[in-house]
Amino acid sequence: MGYNRPITIGTIDYANAWPLFHQLESFAGHVNFERFSRYPAELNRLLQAGELDISAISSYSYGLHSESYMLLPHLSVGSTGPVHSILLFLKEPIASRRPSTIAVTSTSATSVNLLKIMMEMYYDCSPAYVTTEPRLDEMLRDADAALLIGDPAIQASWNDQGLHVIDLGRLWNEWTGLGMTYAVVAARKEAVQAVPEAVQAAYAAMLQCKRHNQNHLDPLIRQACKQLGGDAAYWNKYFHSLQYDFGSKLQEGLALYFRYAKQLGLLARDVEFTFFEDHQSAQKVKE
Repeated sequence: MGYNRPITIGTIDYANAWPLFHQLESFAGHVNFERFSRYPAELNRLLQAGELDISAISSYSYGLHSESYMLLPHLSVGSTGPVHSILLFLKEPIASRRPSTIAVTSTSATSVNLLKIMMEMYYDCSPAYVTTEPRLDEMLRDADAALLIGDPAIQASWNDQGLHVIDLGRLWNEWTGLGMTYAVVAARKEAVQAVPEAVQAAYAAMLQCKRHNQNHLDPLIRQACKQLGGDAAYWNKYFHSLQYDFGSKLQEGLALYFRYAKQLGLLARDVEFTFFEDHQSAQKVKE
């Protein structure tokens, strides 16, 4: 079996994923691939539809379709503490008034369901959720609070509009003592079976790319300042606050997230972590 085409790779179009994929082509000269950079929700759809072979996707999307995917080890976007780019903006402090309506971003599933879990289980609150485009002023027009993720969340956090802000990464860590994984990198099982050497080569290139970028953050910091605003000190803190290795504490936090999601009916079944390994073997870790 094999493909008569390049392997297709999806990468997240947010600064939080730059350390995983910045200049990936420089590390993948021996890999015949096509790269597609999109928002997480679109990557979720493309991988599920088989239009991508490997992609960064929302962790929640992995939970929905884990039977079809293999996780690529040591590649993720997570945090143990503040994430700075998954933010709930409220008109009033949540301690004094629970929101009855929350506008949520249309660009990622993990964050929306993380918010639902914490509203229900931490705040004992069941607001209505309205999905909108990620424009804060419009989101708050008819809602008590708004959830933004990624670059729009960062830019909104720089503008003092008298709003109260909750960092969901910080809150999750304070509540559970664990990290949270917002995005993972997964390969379709059919791609692993059809072109295992190509998946292995792409995976090796991604690992090399990530390690290089983590040790050479200055180009990413300069790009962020130019493209998104802010100063070097902010972006240095931002990139260092994120974790990209999908270590045990992040896996434990994601397993808990999946259990809570199933408990609340956000997922229909238990989720297994199935990892791609060298020589095309797989390791299963049950929650």
